[in-house]
Amino acid sequence: MARKSSLLKRAAIAVVSVIAIYVILNASVSRSLPSSSDLPRQLIREEDNDEGRAPIQPRVKVYMYNLPKEFTYGLIEQHSIARGGIKKSVDDVTKLKYPGHQHMHEWYLFSDLNRPEVDRSGSPINRVLDPADADLFYVPVFSSLSLIVNAGRPVEPGSGYSDEKMQEGLMEWLEGQEWWRRNQGRDHVIPAGDPNALYRILDRVKNAVLLVADFGRLRPDQGSFVKDVVIPYSHRVNLFNGEIGVEARNTLLFFMGNRYRKDGGKVRDLLFQVLEKEDDVKIKHGTQSRENRRAATKGMHTSKFCLNPAGDTPSACRLFDSIVSLCVPVIVSDSIELPFEDVIDYRKFSIFVEANAALRPGFMVKMLRKIKTKKILEYQREMKSVRRYFDYENPNGAVKEIWRQVSQKLPLIKLMSNRDRRLVTRNLTEPNCSCLCTNQTGLVTSI
Repeated sequence: MARKSSLLKRAAIAVVSVIAIYVILNASVSRSLPSSSDLPRQLIREEDNDEGRAPIQPRVKVYMYNLPKEFTYGLIEQHSIARGGIKKSVDDVTKLKYPGHQHMHEWYLFSDLNRPEVDRSGSPINRVLDPADADLFYVPVFSSLSLIVNAGRPVEPGSGYSDEKMQEGLMEWLEGQEWWRRNQGRDHVIPAGDPNALYRILDRVKNAVLLVADFGRLRPDQGSFVKDVVIPYSHRVNLFNGEIGVEARNTLLFFMGNRYRKDGGKVRDLLFQVLEKEDDVKIKHGTQSRENRRAATKGMHTSKFCLNPAGDTPSACRLFDSIVSLCVPVIVSDSIELPFEDVIDYRKFSIFVEANAALRPGFMVKMLRKIKTKKILEYQREMKSVRRYFDYENPNGAVKEIWRQVSQKLPLIKLMSNRDRRLVTRNLTEPNCSCLCTNQTGLVTSI
């Protein structure tokens, strides 16, 4: 018992020590890497600085791999072929349009890095063309699109497109790159927004910075706040361009989406049972389609509050649809993780309801009916001020903010890479403090 107690004490000391290191390093980077809204104002030439003003830190240098087309444009082609958009391979796949879906971050980040640097003014990162100059390496695989190439379409054995084969091919390609092998992928950034993206090779890419919607399908040794970046879904409804106000918002609470989900999303069916008979509540079952998106847009734009229950994992795109609609989110997902919480306080425009409380008959609607118009307008003003963070097409929106979050990982990546290279041997009976950074031991599940 004494030895077990000693090991636990050493583990606790190691955990606290690494958290302290992370906080110090992250605070240092935060001072030199302002949020995307401040960058254009602060990016001035060093030689133009007033005397005594600290120089602006150089931007983080990112090298984007020139992946074989089967991991990028080839996936757009396969998606189109599967839907009859094109009958066979085209000569120039770069002219194909990336299809709309809720995990379009991979397209916007890829497109951003393909723009000339002169058009990327204010970005926290600078693309370099020589990998030897890079701080970080971006792997522009369309991993989320790959999952839906054959969505809902039967594929004959031995024919058609295979997401699993794509993943294995990507891993084989990466392991052939000297820059991947140098730090075991620790200084690489990989988009994996769909909760099922790259599921087959997660154990082989878990050292990398993963861009994820949440950690619902990741084990503690695969993903963490320290190592990875939580990113927003792409909103699927139109932005609300009107003024703040409640006059045209006659519905108290609105939800439209799939009623039946797995895992934590089972709460949806229970919420339907509790809410569907309330007079001023509109709650409808509906799957993704152009017609349903139009109906959801209208519903959100004419409601005061929008219900945001968990999906198959704790997060869902409906939250971001609510925000761009200025419909106050009512979040019923006890394990939800949210993007950009170092610059956004979601309590200023969202209402969080514990799942068990939300399922009590009458509880939620009574609570919402008591909220005064003045408070709803405050929520709307705050949403209007922050919704650019969730808009991938806004020049000062989601793309810049994701790169800023990625940039903040660099000091810890360097620390852990240098530490790993100098270690001669590890005593595996001792606590491994790198679990917080690389999640190799799974001792810590959250921070």
